[in-house]
Amino acid sequence: MKQIKFLLILLSATLLISCTQSKADTETKSLDNTELKKPKKNKKPEEMTKILLKTSMGDIVIALYNETPQHKENFIKLVNEKFYDGVLFHRVIQNFMIQTGDPDSKDAKAGQMLGSGGPGYTIPAEFVPTLYHKRGAVAAARQGDNVNPQKASSGSQFYIVDGQKYDANMLNRIINATGKVFGQDQINDYGTIGGAPFLDGDYTVFGEVVSGMDVVDKIAAVRKDGRDRPIEDIKIISAEIMK
Repeated sequence: MKQIKFLLILLSATLLISCTQSKADTETKSLDNTELKKPKKNKKPEEMTKILLKTSMGDIVIALYNETPQHKENFIKLVNEKFYDGVLFHRVIQNFMIQTGDPDSKDAKAGQMLGSGGPGYTIPAEFVPTLYHKRGAVAAARQGDNVNPQKASSGSQFYIVDGQKYDANMLNRIINATGKVFGQDQINDYGTIGGAPFLDGDYTVFGEVVSGMDVVDKIAAVRKDGRDRPIEDIKIISAEIMK
């Protein structure tokens, strides 16, 4: 049953959105079951711009990475324009991610198909090997490779990784199925705090949650319809830059 669930999650990920990752010096082709090291904190949140998302289920604070300047600048611009105020979390999958940022979701009718809206532009991919899909990562949605081979990001849609833990055997299955490469910090994080490693190398990660992961978990666990839209609307009431 776990294998089936694992494969279904992999399949759903390919339908979601998509980060290219260069091979680090610590690349791993195959993993063993040795004890995982305690993960390092790879960022100092106090040195990053922080955004407060006030949602109908509680507050989430995200910090924007300086290593992805185009995504950071665009997100700040949209926040200042109040673009995100009133948008819904239109797709949620427990142990995977919660997605938002579609302007068409504002005042959307029940059952309305969502997920294709945006500000009318995309952002060039900014892939950084040290930024990956650990639990709490904030990343940009995008169109699929067939229409978007450059992997350019949506101008507004993003998702927050809820994730699950991946042991060495699970990571090996991803390596064998996709050819992805994981550095030691990734291996440590995915084994201890969890994440969504199968998205690495396909979608731009540009921030992380520094407060409110309990809210992310609650949103991810709500009842939803066949398109993974919550039955009861969950919205971003407001988004603002924290001083």
